[in-house]
Amino acid sequence: MKLFSISSQQNWRTYSFYQKIRTQTYRTKPTRTRFPRNDSVSEPLLRRILPLGDPNKSIVPELDKWIEEGNSAKKWEIHGAINKLMTTRRFRHALEVSLWMTNTKRLPIAPFDIGVRLKLILKNFGMEQAESYFYKIPENLRTYQVYLALLNCYAVAKSVDKAESIMQKARDLGYASKPIWYNLMMNLYCQVANKEKLAAMLIEMEEKGIPYDHFTYSVCLSACVMAYDADGMDKVVRIMETNSMGMVHWRTWCIAAKGYLRIGSGDEAMEITKKLEKQLKETSNNYVFFVFLINLYAEAGKKDELFRVWKIYKQKGKVVNKVYISMMRSLLKFDDIEGMEKIIEEWESGALHFDFRVPNFLIDAYCTDGHLEKAEALLTKVTSRGGNPNVLTWCHLAGGYLRKNQVPEAARCLRKAIAVCPRYFMSQKDYLITCSKHLEKEGDGMEKAVELIKRIRMKGISKKAFSDEFPSLTEDGELQSCGENQISESILVSEDDEFVDDQEEFCSRVIDKQM
Repeated sequence: MKLFSISSQQNWRTYSFYQKIRTQTYRTKPTRTRFPRNDSVSEPLLRRILPLGDPNKSIVPELDKWIEEGNSAKKWEIHGAINKLMTTRRFRHALEVSLWMTNTKRLPIAPFDIGVRLKLILKNFGMEQAESYFYKIPENLRTYQVYLALLNCYAVAKSVDKAESIMQKARDLGYASKPIWYNLMMNLYCQVANKEKLAAMLIEMEEKGIPYDHFTYSVCLSACVMAYDADGMDKVVRIMETNSMGMVHWRTWCIAAKGYLRIGSGDEAMEITKKLEKQLKETSNNYVFFVFLINLYAEAGKKDELFRVWKIYKQKGKVVNKVYISMMRSLLKFDDIEGMEKIIEEWESGALHFDFRVPNFLIDAYCTDGHLEKAEALLTKVTSRGGNPNVLTWCHLAGGYLRKNQVPEAARCLRKAIAVCPRYFMSQKDYLITCSKHLEKEGDGMEKAVELIKRIRMKGISKKAFSDEFPSLTEDGELQSCGENQISESILVSEDDEFVDDQEEFCSRVIDKQM
């Protein structure tokens, strides 16, 4: 394989590494596939590789077959395919395509390709292998893109000393002239709670005339929230206000409002939220904007405002499930079962896809209040219309039955939860099995089962859901990304373009999408 234009001996070593990657690919745990919205890659190639979602199987044979059938693959097209695989979090397949590009297609490798490959090696094999790969890169190919990708790797791994070393190298080479470098470092300092060094980065940006961008503001706001620093929040907001509301992205203002709520400054939060609403006319039916507004008013305890925004959104056209989910979650905070029942009626009358995440909130409320008959009736009704109960549905019911000491019914629901647990949540399936075993015991075992199911219902099923008590059963959390489509540099530091419902998670993820 032609990884670099270097000696054949080195190429043979690289090929061995490629074989190792392919071997390890077959042992990989499956990951969730999410399809992005904006497709710009050649459809024939996409149609061939996107349906192959099982990372336990290599896609190289299909790529070879595609070429054998007389198709051609230009480098820009392969880059697009790699990017699509990355946005759908199929990192091992993306690495396979990257290696295939230089091995089978014999296309020359550029610094950008190396930077992307560096990130993919980190995702697949960890920091040690990523570093090993970097040290084998010829000096003439260690350019801006490669150092940026390496800095992102160290930031994800929270390796402060090594990240600082690379940042200094970037300064020496004249690369650190854009906000993206400082944003990565500031996000790292925010994660490790080093407020002094974060402030030093801001001062350096000012001294060098490097402008703040949306992500700079977001990291600063997140840092202030973590430190409960109201004065710091005020200072960042004043700087943002020197630009017009149109110059600072509305999501950044949402982070500011959310931050004020978290530190107890409700008046400031509502002032920003009201300003945000002035952009409603410009957002058309952008559901993401409305989800943020709904969440903000719910957290502020403004139920009337919540329904007002909901009414505005319904007037703009069809309501998507994610807005229903946000509304149901908000009403659950108010313990408004009657309001949730009305929302469910509206959802049932117009839904094209009966996503059980919507009725799960009402099922949760019914089970909490002991109305198991209503919960079962709603389950039956939505299932009859094509909905598929998920893990959380059955966990809510299991918790409800345990409250009434109906252990056999709780065990039945828990078995159902285990049966529908997705493959990419195998660690959570083990966790559910542990709960089931506790149900077979008496005394402390029963109490433990109740507590574990309560945790599941409160947190939901996610990679980080059980990290506090069962860290061995979860994967290490890493920085995620969100935001609009960006230019190619962003691929080196971003992972996906999926909207994040929870704004706190957005605060921690926003830095990963740059430029």
